[in-house]
Parts: sequence; structure tokens; C-alpha cells
Amino acid sequence: MENRLEKIKKQLHSSSYKLTPQREATVRVLLEHENDHLSAEDVYLYVKEKSPEIGLATVYRTLELLTELKIVDKINFGDGVSRYDLRQEGAAHFHHHLVCIECGSVEEIQEDLLEDVEEIVERRWNFKIKDHRLTFHGICRNCHNKESTTKDANALNK
Repeated sequence: MENRLEKIKKQLHSSSYKLTPQREATVRVLLEHENDHLSAEDVYLYVKEKSPEIGLATVYRTLELLTELKIVDKINFGDGVSRYDLRQEGAAHFHHHLVCIECGSVEEIQEDLLEDVEEIVERRWNFKIKDHRLTFHGICRNCHNKESTTKDANALNK
């Protein structure tokens, strides 16, 4: 984690920003909960546990700055809540998500599945793509298995 924190510090410095204690506390929470897709309020609650003097507005400003600098990605899964996701080291693009409409779980796809689509869009519409986001909404493996098991059990009971 310290190595990643140092890289983020360098990214901030290269854009003329400092890694203040408040920013560091926020980044540490994001690193510690990298797979959790935290909302600003979630980040704030975790930050507050370790640094009670840091306010919600500071966390919001930090998250917006990190988003602007493409250190984190701000995402919304259609529920009206913005969540923050650390961008993978060296990633040229945002990663993709699978959102379960049954249980709300979120899985990540790190692999870039849209290279061919980007090429077509750039060529046909003369549109220079800088990034893309893809979210699939469906039923996760666990919910699908539960559904199948329930159907099988119901069929046996008839």
C-alpha cells in the first residue's frame, strides 16, 4: 500500500498539489477498501474513525480532486449514489462492472473489452475517445444459482 500511496503522491505533485494529511487519510481509506466501491459518505465514515477532525466537505473536495486527476473514477450504478473507485495502476481506461439487480453485488472486469468498438467509433465518427465506461446489469452467479436451486426444488415438490 505504501508503494501505491507514494505513486499517488507523485501524481498529485505533478499536477501541483500536495498530499496533505487530509488527502492521505482519504487515499488510505480508498486503498484499504479498494474492492468496495465506496460512496463519499462511506469514505468519510472510515476517515472519521482514524482522523475525527476531518470533515465531510474535505472528503468530498478530496474525492473530486482525485477524480479530476484520474486517480479515482466516480461511478454510478443507477441507484443515484456516486461511488469512488481507485483507477488501476497504469490503466488507460476505466474498468467494467457487472451489477446484480437482485442482491446489488458488483463485480469488476479489468480486461478492456471495447478496443474494437473504440476503433470503429473513432474511425466512423471522427471522435477521439479518451475513456469509456461499461456497466452490465443482470443477475450474478450466486443469485442465478439460488434461483436455479429454488426452481429445481419446486419442480421436485410438484
